[in-house]
Amino acid sequence: MIIIQPSGGLCNRMRVISSAYILAQKKNCKLLVLWKMCDELNCPFEELFLPPKEFTIINFKSNFNIKKLFFQFRAKQRFNNTDIENNKTDGVLHKEFFDKLASSLYITTWEHFYPAKDYHLFVPTKELQQRIKNITDTFGSHCVGVHIRRTDHTWAIANSKSDEFSIAIGEELKEYPEAKFYIATDDIREEERLREEFGNAILSNTTKTLARDSVEGMHDALIDLFCLSHTTKIFGSYYSSFTDIAADMKGIEKIVIGKPDS
Repeated sequence: MIIIQPSGGLCNRMRVISSAYILAQKKNCKLLVLWKMCDELNCPFEELFLPPKEFTIINFKSNFNIKKLFFQFRAKQRFNNTDIENNKTDGVLHKEFFDKLASSLYITTWEHFYPAKDYHLFVPTKELQQRIKNITDTFGSHCVGVHIRRTDHTWAIANSKSDEFSIAIGEELKEYPEAKFYIATDDIREEERLREEFGNAILSNTTKTLARDSVEGMHDALIDLFCLSHTTKIFGSYYSSFTDIAADMKGIEKIVIGKPDS
């Protein structure tokens, strides 16, 4: 059995689970996901997604959870984030590392280790599907996703500047005057600024909660992610897994705003 404990936020976890699913297929093993509820993501898996057929989920809060410890220490091999980082290149496990993996394996990481871009494993709950549809029905024929990552993401703040997003939106409107822009951001000031500048061209989940340590906040993060995936293309933030996965989910174009040292 492959036992994966993904860490980090929503998109890091989705990416890790997708990688683990590929690993389990390659090893012809069952997949168990240990889903920790914590400040970064304080929400059970089933509050976000329909129960998957491809793997089993155990939700837990404490690292001393008996079920979690049972599976963790039952595994013949255990690897952490550093082990994964040191044994992969371009998101793929080294063959010699893979060949030495046991069929009973525990991994805890926020790193992806196979280039998984098939996110069929993650189907939102019926309630969240309806909320996503209510928003995407307003998109029209040309809606661009705009993901502006702020708060503690220093690389996105340093490289994907606010005025550069405005320039990109302005250029898009010159070519497509009817265009709409779905704004997903963890800083409400960014959304307010764009509404002042571009008016009715700006769309968003206007009732969202930003706190990721609440179920409601995680619902709204998932809604933003799936709404972005339904856009024509994405203007995204530098080095953001949220931007990457939103684009990868439906294979749409991703334009990262800004670049290092810009």
